[in-house]
Order: sequence, then C-alpha cells, then structure tokens
Amino acid sequence: MSIIKRKIFSVGVSTLMACGASAADLADHSVPSAPSYDAPGTFSWAGAYAGLHGGVAAPKFNPFNNGRAPAVGGQVGYNFQAGPGVFGAELEGSYMNNEARVPGGKLESRFRGAAKAKAGLDLDRTLVYGTVGVTTTEFEARRRVSGSDKWKSGPDYWKQGYLFGGGVEHAFSGGVSVKIEYNYVMNNAVQAPSGGISSKSDLNDNVIKAGINFRF
Repeated sequence: MSIIKRKIFSVGVSTLMACGASAADLADHSVPSAPSYDAPGTFSWAGAYAGLHGGVAAPKFNPFNNGRAPAVGGQVGYNFQAGPGVFGAELEGSYMNNEARVPGGKLESRFRGAAKAKAGLDLDRTLVYGTVGVTTTEFEARRRVSGSDKWKSGPDYWKQGYLFGGGVEHAFSGGVSVKIEYNYVMNNAVQAPSGGISSKSDLNDNVIKAGINFRF
C-alpha cells in the first residue's frame, strides 16, 4: 500500500472512531435517568391507643330529652389491621350521674366499666366501625322515707349488662384521632328499692359521646 493510501486509510479510521464516540455521548445525554422518589406510605390503624371521651346518657335515643345525664371518662385499646379490615379490643370507664324512677323509689347509676370488641373498615384516615361488649354499672337504690320528702339510700351494688353500637373515627397527623360513637347499653332486671317487695326493672341507656385518642 502506498504512503498516500495509508494516510487516507488512517484519516478514515480516525474519523469513524470520532463519530462513534460523539454518537455514544449523544446517546448517553439524550435519555435522562428516571427521577427517584419514595411513594407515600399507607396509613395504618394498628397499634395501641389511649384517650378521653365525653357525652350524654339517656333512656331515649334523643340526647336532648329531660332524662339525659353526663357521661365522661377514658379508654385504652389496641387495634390489628389486615388489609382494609381493622379489629380491636377496648377497655372503657365512665362516670355518670344518671337517675331512673322505678317502683318504690329510684336508682342512681354513677360508674360504668365496659370491655368491648371492635371491627371496622379502613378508609385511609377514616375508620367506620361497629362494637359489642359487656358492661358493669354501679347502682345505688334510694327509697323515699314514709311521710317525708327525704330519701333513704340503700347499699351500692354492681350489675352486669351488654352493649352494642358503632362509630366513626378520623386520624390526624401526630398520632391524634377523634371519634363520635353511639352505644346502646342494656341493664336487665335491676333490683329496685321496693321496701321488701321484690321488684326488678330494665334500665337501658342510649349513650352518645365524642372522644379523642392518642396513638403510640
């Protein structure tokens, strides 16, 4: 091969290599890398919580009737979650100042404890749930003194009952959630202060309350 042909061949090879390198650079810069980000986490209702509640207890569903009484207290519980299903257990204590007229006198209920099971549907940060459980309520029997306007108090005693109901709870940031809940509480065959005559009354409550929970 002559010197001229060798030079022409060398120039051609160098030109092809330069074009290939330029094409590779263009290919590298023409396809930008996909942005990297973390998808937002899904909210979970699982875990322990504790909180306070306040509301009214009344023999009728209407919370504004004359027989209503305050109901305030606290609760602790734990939730489990499987997909959109939320299941849990809760212990609740309330103070009331409820009074019911019964044959021979009246009954006052002051303290109530409840052990409840919960099941609901997770709508992200909103939980719709139902609840059932057992209750124990402290009653005090009061009987009017004959010929007087005074009332005589009998011994306090505790009566087991049952409840069912439901509610809606919404979670905010920082582990805080608020709820509105309704419970129908059944206290059947409560002993009345009838002055020696056996008498029992069914005392049922409609409890409507709002509450706040702190999750941890």
